[in-house]
Amino acid sequence: MTIETKHSTSFDPEIQRKNFPILQQEIHGKPLIYLDNGATTQKPSAVLEAMDHYYRKDNSNVHRGIHTLSNRATESFEQVRDTVANFLNAPSREEIVFTKGTTEAINLVARTWAEQNLNEGDVILLTEMEHHSNLVPWQLLAQRKGLEIRYVPVTDDEGILTTEQVDKMLTPEVKLFAFTHISNTLGVVNPAREFCALARKKGVVTLVDGAQSAGHMPIDLQDMQPDFFVFSGHKTAGPTGVGVLYGRFELLEQMPPFHGGGEMIDRVSFDRVTFKKPPHKFEAGTPNIAEVVGLGASLKYLSNIGMDRIFAHDHELAAYADEHLRSLPGIRVLGPRQNRAGLVSFHFDKVHAHDLVTFADMDGIALRGGHHCTQPLMEKLGLHSTARASFYLYNTKQEVDRLLENLNKTLSFFTS
Repeated sequence: MTIETKHSTSFDPEIQRKNFPILQQEIHGKPLIYLDNGATTQKPSAVLEAMDHYYRKDNSNVHRGIHTLSNRATESFEQVRDTVANFLNAPSREEIVFTKGTTEAINLVARTWAEQNLNEGDVILLTEMEHHSNLVPWQLLAQRKGLEIRYVPVTDDEGILTTEQVDKMLTPEVKLFAFTHISNTLGVVNPAREFCALARKKGVVTLVDGAQSAGHMPIDLQDMQPDFFVFSGHKTAGPTGVGVLYGRFELLEQMPPFHGGGEMIDRVSFDRVTFKKPPHKFEAGTPNIAEVVGLGASLKYLSNIGMDRIFAHDHELAAYADEHLRSLPGIRVLGPRQNRAGLVSFHFDKVHAHDLVTFADMDGIALRGGHHCTQPLMEKLGLHSTARASFYLYNTKQEVDRLLENLNKTLSFFTS
């Protein structure tokens, strides 16, 4: 995939960072430099204000009342479904299901569509770079139903997967191909459109994990054409506790409910129950209303900036960091040298990742250290952990320079 950077010169992160209250503070007497966006992104005032407004003015349960507050809450809640559909360019709002996040969305598909359609001997195809959220649910399902899991291999530190690899592994016994759009460890941008097209040609259902992509690059589901696409609000400048499952309506319609309870029913008697049509069939009980409202505000905020500009900015920072990190002694940088998404994972042969993160924190720099919920990938690469710097729309090159200064100082401390 070629990353477009034509808008990067007109993007000003200094203006954006003023809209994020949490960034206006010091950590250990130093200005906060937040480089842990792969784990969660910060929230602009627009999101905080939208959630505050709901609780102060509109707080009521949705879909269940005819009084003014309930009507206002329901209208705000359902408008977000339209916002999400537009943000993803989904074919219809009825294909947008609200969940607690990427993890729940994947589990929903595993316990409904996959439970219903996969049988003993069938194969689930994953990749070796998957986050545990797109690995463990399939392992549990495979154990219950006698399925086999196969993995598209990561062959080197760059981790680039090819259409030739995928095409070869989409054999007749494969019924589901679930893969990450952007690796949270490698920064690889997988060609989702091409992978989905290969799978579709062979009758294989696809699930794309968009946790790292939805908030960082333009998503066009009508172009990508996955069967399922999932992402989390907290990685798109929105709140925690909310996420989205997109599913093709024909599949959602055939799938059984995930949870049972109020709101998702059409009619209940003492001996039988009928269910609403999607998406409400999958939204049992009182939803995370304020969080959904906050998600709507975050997606509007990102759309107003332009997802192409955000992606170009992320790429520019990651390329800059990658280039300068590789000049440090004893370093091993993971991920591609070209067309990297907005994160860089790295390992020093003489300094543990947790020490790097601790020393960075003393300078007010927030990094992530560990296996990043990709333990099988780490094992494959012969590592236990890495440090990771992940960037977003409010980060600057000056902050990358501060990181490099800190790493040089840390290396000097441990190797002198």
